[in-house]
Amino acid sequence: ITQVIEGIKTSDGAGVNLTRIIGTPELNMLDPFLLLDEFGSDNPDDYIAGFPPHPHRGFETITYMMNGKFRHRDSAGHEGYLRDGSVQWMTAGGGILHQEMPQGDELGRMHGFQLWANLPATLKMTAPRYQDVPSRDIPEIIDDDGTRVRIVCGDFWGKTGPIEGVSSDPRYLDVRVPPGHRKRLPVNRERHAFAYVFAGTGSFRDASTPRTVQTEPAGPPENLHAHLIGNRSLVLFDAGDEVVVQAGENGISFLLVSGKPLEEPVAWLGPIVMNTQKELTQAYRELRNGNFIKPQ
Repeated sequence: ITQVIEGIKTSDGAGVNLTRIIGTPELNMLDPFLLLDEFGSDNPDDYIAGFPPHPHRGFETITYMMNGKFRHRDSAGHEGYLRDGSVQWMTAGGGILHQEMPQGDELGRMHGFQLWANLPATLKMTAPRYQDVPSRDIPEIIDDDGTRVRIVCGDFWGKTGPIEGVSSDPRYLDVRVPPGHRKRLPVNRERHAFAYVFAGTGSFRDASTPRTVQTEPAGPPENLHAHLIGNRSLVLFDAGDEVVVQAGENGISFLLVSGKPLEEPVAWLGPIVMNTQKELTQAYRELRNGNFIKPQ
């Protein structure tokens, strides 16, 4: 383990309250990943204003819903509706204008994650596309000890996730380890890998000294335990070939994500990510002049 990072509370869009973990002063990016946000509340005031129309260019967004719904529309006429357990992988490519409007479930709960993955220079201006995947199409493996792994993207334990054709060749797993169990999970030495703990407690080990990680469950203050830390935790791993996690007394749930670094220069301002300042300036000029969206 090279670092344990706690997210920071912030807001985005029209006032959606969220926790930002990657894309902060402490961890501005983790090549190829640019940003990781967790949004979660049972109070609609925290999320109902959503993300009104805004541009994207030069990267991909991965939205994974745990609870609630997420409606999206874009300038190319695409429209979708994410529900509990589903995922959307949007390739912004050469440019798109879209909006994302979260909604709670029948209890008002809304909980999910959005990860940004950079595109290489050769694909910055590719045609935009969506991959919307319902929960039923995401494979889940249940091991003999009760460990559950949902495979959003990549290969794991002989199964392949439904998301295809992503440039950074990522692996995106939702892992749940039962209370008191110790689990070994393989990772690729050539990738940047992290675990983001969103429920339970536990300790992680790779090639370094084990580190204890605790988190709070999503929900109102009365559901929290005083001995748990307030912010979620992201664990960065070094170049080992496996991760060992020891679940605490309440078990542990985390995202285990890895991707192939692009090792390219990044020029990034707001929702546009290019390779050079000249390209970034050109993109914002096109946005102002009304020719940001390219004919397909």
